Amino acid sequence: MADNDPLVRVRALEVVADTEQIRLMPQVHQLLNDKSMPVRFAAALAVGDLEYSPSKGSVSQLLKDSDANVTTAAAYAMAKLGSAKYFEALRNAITSSDQTVRANAALLLGKSGDKNSLELLWRTMQSMDSDDRVVYQSAEAIAMLGDERIYPKLWTMLISAYADVRLMGVGAMGKLGTPEAKNALIRMLDDDILEIRLAAAEQLGVFKDPIGESKVLEVFEKNLTSGLDTEARERANVLTALAIGQICTPTLTKFLPQLLQNESKFVRIAASKAVLQCTK
Repeated sequence: MADNDPLVRVRALEVVADTEQIRLMPQVHQLLNDKSMPVRFAAALAVGDLEYSPSKGSVSQLLKDSDANVTTAAAYAMAKLGSAKYFEALRNAITSSDQTVRANAALLLGKSGDKNSLELLWRTMQSMDSDDRVVYQSAEAIAMLGDERIYPKLWTMLISAYADVRLMGVGAMGKLGTPEAKNALIRMLDDDILEIRLAAAEQLGVFKDPIGESKVLEVFEKNLTSGLDTEARERANVLTALAIGQICTPTLTKFLPQLLQNESKFVRIAASKAVLQCTK
């Protein structure tokens, strides 16, 4: 969280929130005033996710931030800290003409658990004014809120010709969490793209099903990242670490030490997250 690269700080903040590292929240608190907008956004989300009340005063100041994404994240945090009136600010943000603000508002409405926002999310997803980011994020938010009617939309994402859309569909199916969604994820273990197989294995791990273990193990046994360029190899290694963190079998966790030594900070952060998850 003290790294010079703001994206590294963001990823570290996300791990703190996902693994509920309350002991690190004082450092998160400091990042509410970070010069980077994505860092302030992620810090406010962490405060909301962990309902860290000591930061309520500082988060309230972010409601006046110059960036609408940050004010939306601050509204989410305030709502999670007990000020329910700020849910309305999230609902207003999803109608923004700025597509990034709209997508982030959809994400936060999904994370909020506020099922009163389902109708709004459906309208946003189906609106001609929403770009692809907003459509896919709204679909995931609907899944997060447990509306099983979203399954057909998520299935169309899984069979998309575009790998990045399939990847988002895998994550959304994991959020839906139904037996039907699980079966769809099992099918994705045979996808042609390594990253999608790894993401599916991770999400099945969320279901407490280690069926994807063999797909993760192949990364090491078959050296599947050897022919990839630097960026693709980094993405694959990150997804490998994240999958291990959800599956947590001894067969896979023995590879975490080498991932913790990886040259990429993002791989090391993902591996650190896996260690925290598997030792929780």
